[in-house]
Amino acid sequence: MEYEKYIANRILAGLFLFILIFMVSVFSISQGGYNLSIDEVIRVLIGRGDYKSNMVIWNIRFPRVLAGILVGASLAISGAVMQGFLRNPLASPFTMGVSHGAMFGASIAILLGAGYSESSGKIIVNNPYAVVLFAFLGAMSAAAIILLLAKLKGLSPEAIILSGIAMSSLFVALTTLIQYFADELQLAAMVYWSFGDLGRTTWREDIMLGISFTAVFTYFIMKRWDLNASALGDEIAKSVGVEVEKTRVISTFLATFLTAISVSFVGVIGFVGLIAPHAVRLLFGGDYRFLIPLSALMGAFLLLTADTIARLLFSPITLPVGVVTSFLGAPMFIYLLVRMEGGR
Repeated sequence: MEYEKYIANRILAGLFLFILIFMVSVFSISQGGYNLSIDEVIRVLIGRGDYKSNMVIWNIRFPRVLAGILVGASLAISGAVMQGFLRNPLASPFTMGVSHGAMFGASIAILLGAGYSESSGKIIVNNPYAVVLFAFLGAMSAAAIILLLAKLKGLSPEAIILSGIAMSSLFVALTTLIQYFADELQLAAMVYWSFGDLGRTTWREDIMLGISFTAVFTYFIMKRWDLNASALGDEIAKSVGVEVEKTRVISTFLATFLTAISVSFVGVIGFVGLIAPHAVRLLFGGDYRFLIPLSALMGAFLLLTADTIARLLFSPITLPVGVVTSFLGAPMFIYLLVRMEGGR
């Protein structure tokens, strides 16, 4: 009876988060320079909207909302998985130097003249995929070096995290060096890219994000029991047949890959990969059968809400969503840490 109640509570939590995401999505789609009523949004979503409403929603607003859902979910499950396999509550893909590696790659692309130019005093994107490619390669390079060392030298989870911090520092230094030699336009473009912005995405990017998320999410769900065992320690995991080192390296690589894809398309977005899993863990426990899907929903809800605030707080000026997640995430993270320490 207690087990059935346990399962039911987490299913209800998932349904509740799903409803919240739907409500925030509809509200976000309705707001902007061309305001729409909730009824108009619903009509468009069911295929009965007028031409102008269809154009605004399907070409501009819905791709942005969908990107917020996919990126938020991707960052959240990546953080949840890495916290489990590395057995560290502060672990996340960004601990592996992913964001700093992406920034370094994007800065190289911009310094080489790819992607950005100036028009009427504004920075415009000419060839965004050149910057995206370099950012992705930069993001993956940090993780590849660390995981290669982990595989060859048998690094412990603690050593992997320390290696990630070292790689982050290295990429920060390299990015600063590149910025020092950049001209004013290039420097402005580098700073602009580093701001998280879901508005850069189109249906093409959403499809790539969706395929990546679905594939990696499916793998993590299949490995949910391995995660539960690994969270208890390597010896316990090995005693029940888990190939700890192999599974840790593969899962960390996939979590990093998912984050690298997200960061390459939308820029640096902090705290979501840390806050969402911790919030779910405090509310519903650390069972990875439910932690992974609930973290995905929580991450989607948090990023979508942050992006809506970013668009509306100083409308018509749109703030970078990365700034909003940092403002919201820092105090929330401190609160969660206090809660965790107080519960010991």
